[in-house]
Amino acid sequence: MDSLTQIVLGAAIGEAVLGRKIGNKAMLYGAIAGTIPDLDVLSAFFTDKVTALEIHRGVTHSIFFSVLFAPIFAFLVTRYEKYKNLKNWSWFFFWTFITHPILDAQTTWGTQLFWPLDIRLAFKNIFVVDPLYTVPFLIFLILAMRQKKESKKRRFYNNWGLLISSSYLILALVLKGISYQTFTKELSAQNIIYKDIETKPTPLNTILWTANVETEKAFLIGHSSFLDKNPIAFSSYPKNHELLGDLAKHPKVKRMIAISKGWYTINKKDDILYFNDLRFGALSMQPNAENFVFKYKIEVDANGTPFFIEEPKEKSDGKKLLSELWERVKGN
Repeated sequence: MDSLTQIVLGAAIGEAVLGRKIGNKAMLYGAIAGTIPDLDVLSAFFTDKVTALEIHRGVTHSIFFSVLFAPIFAFLVTRYEKYKNLKNWSWFFFWTFITHPILDAQTTWGTQLFWPLDIRLAFKNIFVVDPLYTVPFLIFLILAMRQKKESKKRRFYNNWGLLISSSYLILALVLKGISYQTFTKELSAQNIIYKDIETKPTPLNTILWTANVETEKAFLIGHSSFLDKNPIAFSSYPKNHELLGDLAKHPKVKRMIAISKGWYTINKKDDILYFNDLRFGALSMQPNAENFVFKYKIEVDANGTPFFIEEPKEKSDGKKLLSELWERVKGN
């Protein structure tokens, strides 16, 4: 999830664990702790693109990290804080750490909660930025913050923030199930034979959903709003995996394919190969759009080693997407 959401979640969890003991400091420490797992993004400055992608939401988003580092941070804090209970501080940091990857597991990228096991949990029931999740949560947190630490209203507001935000995640799972049924029925009605299907919400909402569908030689992408009146139109993207040639055998390319979970296409332009990760769609709602969110140019050095260079995104594409998204949410 986005940084603001993780800050709000961390602050609310911090309040729930130690709010009655240390007041607003619990929210402050919780907000800080809630962002610590995302420091793995710093790996991009020291490694290549493929390794950085593998590290992202890896060890720092695991139960192992939460268990190991909670008492370490607790020990450090008790060196200078007046409240010295090491056990309670350890629980504080454990819960503020572990809820971060649990929330991230609801998104498309997912988390390696059980690292070092090679299992990435990705329920794909909420977009990385969703105002319906974050804004009510933030409002209740602010209301709680304004109360004295001994106040029952403080716990009431904080608990309601946690309850409503958690309930929204459950609702999103239900909506995902409904959208899945809609997509599979439509594929059957259109006599489309497919090997696999994954569904996820589009940006900023849980009304409009996207399906990635794998067929023998292509991937299909379709959108379905709960306000639709017409059949779903699917855009087709040829896999073109054969364009990789011998590069497909290179360990780095195999790692990139593993990162994408096989949901990728290859296209060639001006003798340059591009790797498109389809899991996150395109920056457009238009049929057959090709400005994918994650598109990488493949450059090969003199030793035959491939390097993946992420294509820059245009700000204008983002603005245009918001406009198209709003229109598509209202139905086809």
